[in-house]
Amino acid sequence: MNEREYEPLIGDLVGDRAAGWDLSGNLPIASLRELGTKGLLCGQVPQRYGGLGLTSAANGELTAYTGSLCSSLRSVMTSQGMAAWTVQRLGTAPQRATHLAALTSGSLVGVAFSEPGAGSDLSAMRTRIVEDGADVVIEGRKTWITVAAYADLLVVFGRLGDEAAAVVVPTGTPGVRIERIADPLGCRAAGHADVWFDQVRLPRDAVLGGTALPLGLIASTALTSGRVSVAWGCVGILRSCLVAAVRHAKNRSQGGATLADHQLIRRHLAELSVAEQAATRLCEHASACWDAGTAELVSAAVLAKHFAATQAAAGATAAVQVLASAGSRDGHPVARAYRDAKLMELIEGSNEISQMMLADHALAVWS
Repeated sequence: MNEREYEPLIGDLVGDRAAGWDLSGNLPIASLRELGTKGLLCGQVPQRYGGLGLTSAANGELTAYTGSLCSSLRSVMTSQGMAAWTVQRLGTAPQRATHLAALTSGSLVGVAFSEPGAGSDLSAMRTRIVEDGADVVIEGRKTWITVAAYADLLVVFGRLGDEAAAVVVPTGTPGVRIERIADPLGCRAAGHADVWFDQVRLPRDAVLGGTALPLGLIASTALTSGRVSVAWGCVGILRSCLVAAVRHAKNRSQGGATLADHQLIRRHLAELSVAEQAATRLCEHASACWDAGTAELVSAAVLAKHFAATQAAAGATAAVQVLASAGSRDGHPVARAYRDAKLMELIEGSNEISQMMLADHALAVWS
């Protein structure tokens, strides 16, 4: 099967339910576990671990399709994929066998990076992972952790000595407290939550790789995966907005003609089409870099995420403008896109952080 053959499995699950999920702020956990057991929440996990073994390009198109239906569900896919890739990249062979099998068997996972004083600047992380005999003890707080409200596991990033580490923490461990964020602006059903770790004790083998690693390696591992996923999700937002705007423009009359006959409306449609095509090409390039294992991957992922997110936000604004009151009801695909796309300009590196990274890349390449 290719990614197109998996799309009906997601389409049948979502159906016309995305608006209700958005309004209630909840995804059905049983449905998430069902998708997980089919390998659809982290499609790039190799088949030997129970995954689908999709390429980044194929998984990207599946992510875009999901994002066109429900950004909250796509956020779960992004989180699950980030966790899976972090385990693949940093974990020992036994850890990969254990955790990847769990992630393709219905377990849900959040990736705990952000803290109240450390968002895009991960060097400011204050969560501590302290060695204590055969155990490690985790102390700290994480904020705005996607999927945390549903999660069975959390991949927690923190300081271990002078470097950093990632620890797989079952959410039922004593000392873990999860508090859901009420009424987030976008991706309302993605299970965003704040998480506290109060003297959380785990065996040393909960640390991926069993040792401290440079923060840059740990951050780039998870964030690159997340950026590629978010970028493809934004392509999905653009496609959803384009479909809604075109259909409305062709069927809504104003001033004796359809909206599609008015030049200013046609400009919105043209710009939406250009944004979708350009974002798709940048995502395809980032996925090609991933699949080929090229050194360009990190910069390609930042570029794709930055462009796709900014265009999704602008495209959703244009779609609301075209649909006017028809697209202004809470839960409507365009209204959801308007809110969801704004968050995409913030997560996995804000627009400003992305621009700084892209400027550094330009100075290195073009000087």
